[in-house]
Amino acid sequence: MSTHPSKGSILVAEDVKVISLKMITGLENSGYTVALAEDGEQCLQMARSLRPDLVILDIMMPKMHGVEVLKQLRADPHMQRTGVIICTAKSFEAEQTQMAALGAYDFLIKPFTIPALTEMVNGFFKSRSEPQTSTERRRTREAAGEAFRPELKVGTKCMTIWGTRGSTPTPGAAYLRHGGQTSCMSITSGDTVWIFDAGSGLRDLGLELMKSKVRKVHLFVTHTHWDHIQGFPFFIPAYDPSFHITVYAAKGFGKELESVFSGQLDRDYFPIQMENMRATLNFVHLGHDPVQLEGAQVTWEFTNHPGATVGYKINVGGKTIAWVPDNEFLEGYIGAPDEITAEHEQAAPYQKIIEFLSGTDILIHEAQYTNEEYPKKIAWGHSSVSNICLLVKFAAVRRWIVTHHDPMHDDRFLETKLNLTRQLLARVGCAIPVSHGYDGMTEYL
Repeated sequence: MSTHPSKGSILVAEDVKVISLKMITGLENSGYTVALAEDGEQCLQMARSLRPDLVILDIMMPKMHGVEVLKQLRADPHMQRTGVIICTAKSFEAEQTQMAALGAYDFLIKPFTIPALTEMVNGFFKSRSEPQTSTERRRTREAAGEAFRPELKVGTKCMTIWGTRGSTPTPGAAYLRHGGQTSCMSITSGDTVWIFDAGSGLRDLGLELMKSKVRKVHLFVTHTHWDHIQGFPFFIPAYDPSFHITVYAAKGFGKELESVFSGQLDRDYFPIQMENMRATLNFVHLGHDPVQLEGAQVTWEFTNHPGATVGYKINVGGKTIAWVPDNEFLEGYIGAPDEITAEHEQAAPYQKIIEFLSGTDILIHEAQYTNEEYPKKIAWGHSSVSNICLLVKFAAVRRWIVTHHDPMHDDRFLETKLNLTRQLLARVGCAIPVSHGYDGMTEYL
C-alpha cells in the first residue's frame, strides 16, 4: 500500500490481469492509493493487514468465493466500516440482494469504463456523509434511464402475409401457428396498398384498411382459382365510396376479369351484388410493360399452373419481393435434387421463371407437397419441396418464405417439413434463410 497522501486507500481483488491493470491505473490517476489481491484468500489477508478504506471485490475469485470473503470481512470487528464495491460480470438481482444484505456499497457490472469506476468510487467516499443503500443507488440509475431502450422503426413501408393456405381455408386448433386463411399478401406505403391475391385472408386485411388512411388499393391476382379470389365479396373497402380499387390480372381466362369477380357475387351464390359495391372499381389486364405505381414497380411472369397463372415481382423500398404461390417447377421430376443443374434439359423449359426471380431479395413461393406426396400430384400445378430448393438455388434468391401450405398439413407436420427443407437446401449448396409464412406475418421494408 502506497504511503503517499491520497484521496483514500483501495484494495482491488481481481484475478484477470488486463482488468486489474486498467482499474489500478485509472484509480491511481484519480488520486487513490491502490493495492492488488489476485485471489480470495489473499484479499482477506491483505484487507486485515492493510485495512483499506474500500475493497473492490470480484465475486468469482480463485481459492475463496467473493461472497465468503465479504462474509468474513463483515464478521471482523476491525472491518465494519470498510466499504465494499462488488465488481462482477454477474448481474442477477438475487445475488445483488444477498451482497447488499452483507453490506456491499454498490455493484459495478463488467464490462465497465474507467469513468464509471471512478464515479462509483468517488460516490463511496462522498457517501460517508450521505448514506444510501446499494438498492437505492441501483434504482436511481435505472430511473435515470441508463437502460438501452430500442424502438421499433416501422418506417412507411411494410409487408404482411394475410393468408398462407392453399386450396381451402383450414380452421381449427391444429392450424393456429401457421393459420388457415387462403392466399393474400399486402405491401403498404403511405396511403397506398398493393395487394397480391384475394383469398380469404383479404377479409382481415380489409378490416385493417378501414382503420387506416389508405384509400388507394391495387389488387394483383395471380389467377382466379377459388382460393385466390374467395375473399373479395368480404373485402369491406369495396363497399366504401372513399376507396379506389384497381384489380390487375393476366389475359387468358375463360371469362373477362370483371365477369369472374362479379360472377361469384351472383344472387344464387351471394346476397350482395357488385353493383352494391360503392368503391370505385377498375379491372385491368396486364400488359408487357411493368406497372409503375406510387413508389413501386410490379412485373410479372407466367408460372406452371393450370390456367393463365402468373407470379409477381415487386420492387419497393430498394428491395425486390416476389409472390409466386402457385408454380409447379420441374413438373414430373421425382429424382434427387443434386442430380440436376441449371443447364440440365429438365430445367430448360423453366429458364424464364429462373431469370425472372434471379437475385430476388425475398421470394414468397410455394412448396406444397413433400417428395412422398408429389408423385401422386404431378400436373396438379404445385411443386415438391426439393424441386423448389433447386429453383431457389438456380435463381440465387437471398431469402425464401414458403407459402400455400397444403390444407392437410397441420402445424406439427409443417414444422417437420421446414426442417427437411433446410436440410435439402444445405444438400444442394444453398443454405439461405428459409421460413414458413403464417397469417399475420409482418416485416418493415
